[in-house]
Amino acid sequence: MCGNNARIWSVMCSSTRVHFFSFLSIFLSYNAVNPSFLFIFIYILQALKELYTHLTPIQRVNIARHPNRPTFLDHFVELHGDRAGYDDPAIVTGIGSIDGRRFMLMGHQKGRNTKENIQRNFGMPTPHGHRKVLRMLNYADHHGFPVVIFIDTPGAFADLKSEELGQGESIAQNLRTMFGLTVPVVSIVTGEGGSGGALAVVCANKLLMLENAVLYVASPEACAAILWKTAKASPKAAEKLKITANDTCKLQISDGIIPEPLGGAHADPHWTSKQVKKAILESMDELQEMGTEELLRQRMLKYRKIGRFQEGLPVDPEKKVNMKRKEEPRPGLISDKVLLGEVDKLKEQILKANELSSIDMDQNRLIEKLKREISYEFSEAAKALGIEEKLIRMREEFAKAENEQLTSAQIENLENLKNEFNENLASAPNYGSLKYKLSLLKEVTEAKIFAENYKKTHPLKAKVNEKFKEVFEKSTLKKKIEDLKSEVEKAGVSTFEEFDQELKEKVLDVREEVEYEFVNALESSGVHVTSKFGQSSVSVIKVKVNELNAEINQTIQDIIESTPDLRNKIEMLKLEVVTDKSAPSKESKEKIEVLQQQIKEGVADVMSSAAIKEKYEQLQAELAELLSGGSVGS
Repeated sequence: MCGNNARIWSVMCSSTRVHFFSFLSIFLSYNAVNPSFLFIFIYILQALKELYTHLTPIQRVNIARHPNRPTFLDHFVELHGDRAGYDDPAIVTGIGSIDGRRFMLMGHQKGRNTKENIQRNFGMPTPHGHRKVLRMLNYADHHGFPVVIFIDTPGAFADLKSEELGQGESIAQNLRTMFGLTVPVVSIVTGEGGSGGALAVVCANKLLMLENAVLYVASPEACAAILWKTAKASPKAAEKLKITANDTCKLQISDGIIPEPLGGAHADPHWTSKQVKKAILESMDELQEMGTEELLRQRMLKYRKIGRFQEGLPVDPEKKVNMKRKEEPRPGLISDKVLLGEVDKLKEQILKANELSSIDMDQNRLIEKLKREISYEFSEAAKALGIEEKLIRMREEFAKAENEQLTSAQIENLENLKNEFNENLASAPNYGSLKYKLSLLKEVTEAKIFAENYKKTHPLKAKVNEKFKEVFEKSTLKKKIEDLKSEVEKAGVSTFEEFDQELKEKVLDVREEVEYEFVNALESSGVHVTSKFGQSSVSVIKVKVNELNAEINQTIQDIIESTPDLRNKIEMLKLEVVTDKSAPSKESKEKIEVLQQQIKEGVADVMSSAAIKEKYEQLQAELAELLSGGSVGS
């Protein structure tokens, strides 16, 4: 409601060309005795404050263009002429004083109405205006006058005559001269700071802007007409251009903002002038403490830092749909060094990347590029070997056949051509390049497969690590592991084979419990385990097999030692083997075979003992359980 009332009052005042605050003062002079009217006045002030606190960029543009804003001629008497042509009324210059301190003052001048705007060329300077500024800048530098410039222009005048007189050259001369001035320079944007008109006088040590002033390279209307083909998009353009005082300060283009009264500078020109005066004196006090070299360096560095950016930061540029896609070089023109560089870059990115999503190179594009290069090399090899015409004829035959099945003669011709090409390929002059590019394609393809596998397994790996950590954080399991470590330390052994039987069983029990908890944790989180028995279960079986083998060997040795007949047969066998080692006779071979058979029969009797047979069957049952119960999941 407040906002709507303020807008209604603003429209009333602007339509009658009476200022809002003037209207209110007249209103109060007739109604000051009535308390209800005083309440209305306070209500309107609150609505106005709400309106001006949340101005959009395009609204600030309109305020900057208000005809009643303070202008340059409101404050001093000007000096005329550029001594080279005629006096440009769009720019005024002169010497003035502020609190007894003398300054060279210059700035743009607009009109209050249409007649004055025509006289002042709407504040748009011609080359004569810029040369007037140049004359006064040199004058100020010669006599040591600090320079204060007030900027309020839509831009430099862009008619045919101005171009003929050197509009661009006059702006450039001003830029060069301002960067070399040995006196302090302060520029203040009081309204519009548009295009080349502002650029010609903006290279100062300090650039200040009134709160509702704007600084732009192109007006919002012109920008909208170029980008969106309609001036109606000017609010959007004003927002995107970042032209307000707040935006330019954030971008470090302007150095400070001079506050305006509620309703804009034109609402209270006297108060605004005081704020401008204060800003000028504070800036000059700071700049005049600098020496000449420091002053020049400060001015240079101010503009060198504009547009600075930090390299290495990730940037996600917007896709420019109207830009022509960059064309790939024709196959055969890309050097092997360039291809190797791209492949090495891809491999380096894969090795360094924490996550494969951070790899910004298009692997498929590189693979396609290599395939085109390889196809080109094959074609060149076919030309060199003199079989290109045969390939062309065969392609034509296949094209005529289309979807029809190839005849046996065509298949035979194809095989013959393929064999001929493969046999003679090594003699082609580009064989080395072809072989090298094939090896590059193999490397890139392997890198792509690795990247794809990594993307699939990386989330699963992270989940497995998380669950593994959770299992080991369980208090009961953690205590068992700590106790087991203490027992191992007390035993004073370092390998599993050195543990006693009781300690081995404890280790295996804890291992099985950890495995069981880990598998259950994974399955509860949706990870399907292909085998509930991993390497630890296989190790358990292997240990038991080794133990059984050791027991069997020991039993056999005991039987041999306790059976003289069996021991004698083994000694006889050793003797026969050593005696006839070089050229055994038929009789010796038969005797060896008989002794071997007798020894096997004796050992078989040992293997049939009840204790060993029972352990063997138990181990066989455990192995069968491992094989049959290992597959789970969905």
